Amino acid sequence: MLIVCPHCATLNRVPDDRLHDAPVCGHCGQELLPAAPIVLTDANFDRFIAKSELPVLVDFWAEWCGPCKMMAPQFAQAAKLLQGRAVLAKVDTDANPQISVRSRIRSIPTLALYRGGQEIRRQSGVMPAQDLVRWAGV
Repeated sequence: MLIVCPHCATLNRVPDDRLHDAPVCGHCGQELLPAAPIVLTDANFDRFIAKSELPVLVDFWAEWCGPCKMMAPQFAQAAKLLQGRAVLAKVDTDANPQISVRSRIRSIPTLALYRGGQEIRRQSGVMPAQDLVRWAGV
């Protein structure tokens, strides 16, 4: 399984049976699959989505958005529940307008699930952690 390091963007090969063993990056030594959402930006979004062989679930949000603030703890809980099965990431739509426009984000929070570099599913609105895990289907 190819995993992109969320810290230094190095591509790491991790055996499938070791995904739950807290693998670390061979370059920077930091955790590859944290139990918390990672931050993606205009600068690292494309590489991360395209190169990761694990599904990537992205929460598009903004600081001023009340529903986004309600979604944040649910998304963090889902990151713990899906650790080793998917990577959960957050994109601040105000700070990263290029990816937000290119992804056609019209309302927030919006969740998008990517596999093999392609968006396969999208949902807008707040969702409890357990429903989010079921929706992701990983």
